[in-house]
Formats: sequence, C-alpha cells, structure tokens
Amino acid sequence: MPINKIVSSFDEAVADIPDGATIMIGGFGTVASCPTCLLEALARKGIKNLTTVSNTTGFGSDVWKLLGYKFSEDMDILVRNGQIKKSIVAAPVSTIYQNTFEKLLRAGKVEVEMVPQGTLAERIRATRAGLGGVYVPTGVGTVVEQGKEKKVIDGRTYLLELPIKADFALIKAHKADRWGNLVYRRTSRTFNATMAGAARVTVAEVDEIVELGELDPEVIVTPGIYVDRVVVRPKEIKVDDKPISQEALESNRRMKERGSS
Repeated sequence: MPINKIVSSFDEAVADIPDGATIMIGGFGTVASCPTCLLEALARKGIKNLTTVSNTTGFGSDVWKLLGYKFSEDMDILVRNGQIKKSIVAAPVSTIYQNTFEKLLRAGKVEVEMVPQGTLAERIRATRAGLGGVYVPTGVGTVVEQGKEKKVIDGRTYLLELPIKADFALIKAHKADRWGNLVYRRTSRTFNATMAGAARVTVAEVDEIVELGELDPEVIVTPGIYVDRVVVRPKEIKVDDKPISQEALESNRRMKERGSS
C-alpha cells in the first residue's frame, strides 16, 4: 500500500489524544506559526489535564485579529478552556499584556516549568536524537541550576539538561506531500521543525498539500520519517464577528506606542 499520511479533518487528526497527555505545540512569536486549526480541534474535543511544551502560552485571538491575522487562535484557546494542567515554556507571560495563562497562574490554577528558550530547543532535540541529555551553560549560578548535575568542560561550568518527551507534537508547516515531507515559511521553521519527530506522534497542519516530487529535496526541512499525520487548512474560514475586548484594544495601543505591532 502506498504511504499516505494525509487525514481528512482536524478532528480526526487529534481523535486519539487522551486526557492527561503531554503535547508539544509548535510556533514562535506570532500566531502565523501556530497549528491553529489543530488547537481548535483539541478545544472541541475538550480533553483535560494536559501538559504542554511550547515557546509561549499564547496571547488570545483578539490580539491577533487586531493585527490582521486570518487564523487567530494560539495556545490561549486551550488555556482559557481550562484544559491545561502544566506548561513547560520559555515565555509564559508578556510584558505588555496579561494573558489568560498569567491570570490562571496567579490564581494557582496552572503549573509552570520555565525553561530558557535555547535550552528548551536543545532538550526537545535531545529526545528526537535519542540522547540522554545535553550540557548547557545557561542558568549556571541562578535558580535554574538547582537540582541539576554540573560539569566543568574546558574550564567552563555546564548544567545537564534532560530530554523533554511528549506523547504528541502539533506543528505548523507551509507545504507537505503525502509522505509527510515538510517545508516552512519564515519563523514557522523554528520550534515547529524542532518538535517534528520529538514526540511519539507528530501531526502537521499545512497550508497546502502537493504531489510527490513537487518539493525540492534541497529545501525539505523535515523529512517525512518524522511526521505521522498531515492535515490541510481550509482555504475559506468563517469570520468571527465577536467584539474585540477592551483589554485587547488596550494591549494593541500599547504595542503601537512601543513600535512593535
């Protein structure tokens, strides 16, 4: 039987994710690199007590709508649905916007394990590579080193950071073929490519599926061996006419003042 990793719907793509699963969620700074439709399917599924591994904990759809993004849901959709038990994350909160995760964290309703961004990437890569851990210099002399093995190499102190393992990785890519070979656009290459293959099951949400042979082998970043399922985004999406919250409007004003929008 020819290899075909394409599944017909986002709900089917996440159907076997159970309560209590550990899930890597790809994406970097903006919603453009997030697996939005897969996150919406997880929200519809309603599973609870999830442990997530991600670069951020999300900012919410209102923030991204104001900035003009077509697909606006990020990890915040799971946080505000009360589906998250713990987040292993590099940037859980924002300096200009109190996101849902920060509100729940201050209320004692979620747990957090903060990991420096580069260390997070290396711990994820270690899982995919089958390593027992990596030695990094980040965190030496701070609270980050507590409980960790230290080793001096060439006169510099390093910390042993253990691999981060997950049951599922939900990632976003630009194009795929039915074998699961992936190419990315811009910043979406970061944690999405890092997480592909680092979980027991990797599911890729893509803008377009092309025929075998159309992807230039020289530009394929993630070989299909690291991908288990591929699902394509809809060309047309339903426009949500819900009013933008005052909190998001204020956040947008502050971002424009700072010149970061």
